[in-house]
Amino acid sequence: MSLTQESDFLAKVPLFKELEPAKLKLLAFASELITYRDGEELFHAGDIGDCAFVITAGEVEILSSADELTVVGVLQQNQLFGELALLNDEPRSATIRARGESTVMKITESTFMQLLRENSELALNVIQQLSQKLAKSHQHVLELQQELTSRNGQ
Repeated sequence: MSLTQESDFLAKVPLFKELEPAKLKLLAFASELITYRDGEELFHAGDIGDCAFVITAGEVEILSSADELTVVGVLQQNQLFGELALLNDEPRSATIRARGESTVMKITESTFMQLLRENSELALNVIQQLSQKLAKSHQHVLELQQELTSRNGQ
């Protein structure tokens, strides 16, 4: 993919759609496209987070940190992931595995943090996405609690 194609792709990613074309080209230049085979792991729970990713093609699975076997979610094209470890300076909270052949754009921590510092709209979008992820996680916990309660009550 050429630099122009990469910046055109980034312009279609909801998170980056408000960035100026020059900043999109800079982001594309500073990022790396990586293709993973089906079942290949991008990172493990507990790894140090040094980058974030945007899915350019395919899907990735989020695996339970408890057993790294149970799929607890699926992310698709244009979705950002891996940013939490950069923002809270903690190890990765989950393992991510390619579901089919998947291509991602790897964004280094320094590039990601610079983008957030220089673009308040982007920072707000990241906060909104994190809030949505937190709400989903909370809902999942509530569902698991209900399931556990119903099992114990039988």
